[in-house]
Amino acid sequence: MFDLKVINSVLEQLEEERGIPREKILEAIEAALATAYKKEYGKKGQIVRAKFDLNSGKAEFLQVKIVVDDTKVIMPPEDPEAEPEERDPEDERIFFNPEHHILIDDAKKIKKDAVLDDEIVFPLEGKDDYGRIAAQTAKQVIMQKIREAEKTSVMSEYGRREGEIVTGTVQRLERGNIFVDMGRTTGILPFEEQIPGERYRQGERVRAYLYRVEETPRGIFLKLSRSHPKFLEELFKIEAPEIANKTVEIKAVAREAGSRTKIAVISNDSHIDPVGSLVGQRGVRVSTVMSELGGEKIDIIEWSADQKKFVEDALSPAEVISVTLDEKEHKAKIMVAEDQQSLAIGKGGQNVRLAAKLTGWKIDIQSSGAEKKTDEEVVATETPTTPASADESEKVN
Repeated sequence: MFDLKVINSVLEQLEEERGIPREKILEAIEAALATAYKKEYGKKGQIVRAKFDLNSGKAEFLQVKIVVDDTKVIMPPEDPEAEPEERDPEDERIFFNPEHHILIDDAKKIKKDAVLDDEIVFPLEGKDDYGRIAAQTAKQVIMQKIREAEKTSVMSEYGRREGEIVTGTVQRLERGNIFVDMGRTTGILPFEEQIPGERYRQGERVRAYLYRVEETPRGIFLKLSRSHPKFLEELFKIEAPEIANKTVEIKAVAREAGSRTKIAVISNDSHIDPVGSLVGQRGVRVSTVMSELGGEKIDIIEWSADQKKFVEDALSPAEVISVTLDEKEHKAKIMVAEDQQSLAIGKGGQNVRLAAKLTGWKIDIQSSGAEKKTDEEVVATETPTTPASADESEKVN
């Protein structure tokens, strides 16, 4: 009845290519055979199960009955012609079905230790011809079970990889969103998660940060990002072993994707320079990360518990004369030389804006020649950007 070579070949292919366990496919086949049998030959309320032997190719069909008593079911009247008693609306029992139920006294004749809700199994007559409709039903059930098993497998695989960098191929572009072929499922790189200015072509390889695995009625979608601060952190983990083994720790990231990033690091080993670890020999490590990010500039500073020093370093490459902190308003007043003011502020206020995000302080910049606040003073009020978790949707673009 079954071509065992074909079945085993399909099982091996699904197991190797899609990661679906052989047992899951066997369950799907058995469920399909049981459904087909019941559709063709079963009776109302009947529970049918099938056992398929991969060695012989034979299927065995079983009927299952549930052990009950009068606390579980409502028994029919002994006289078939008698009118049934009026049922109490609060009675939660169901009507006895001889194809579905077996009374406990009868069950104990078959199985001495039978108890309520046990299953008693009876063999059913084997049928070789299931008919066209039954065969179609079996096919549909098998495909459904395969989809369910594949979905579980994909969720298991990519659920473990959430928070990592993944690689795929650009499948198509739709309304600014990029759909990425990940092999067994599809990833989505939304427009707002892309690096401004980057362009992608169909078939092009792309790397991104997997920040969410989402299950939908249409399948499993992987939410990807290239603008997420964590993407930059994961890139440095790949390039710098000190980050991967946690000898050097990234304490804060302030990023304007595609333009510039400031990153604060600290070393847990006094013999290791945290900034040098990320920069690499002749700048090779940071250059590799910058290249992946389309030339995005990266400022790396050493994190300090001394907030004055931290704010001062965050404003690099500008040289700071003094830092005055107002703890009450959480504001830092910065004094710089006149020739350093534009450098401290940065193009379009970017340098001071990123420094404010990195440190968490509101920053006022004044030149040493100013006796009072002028229109040129810059106030940066952004909140700090710390390394974001995989499920955060707020990004700096």
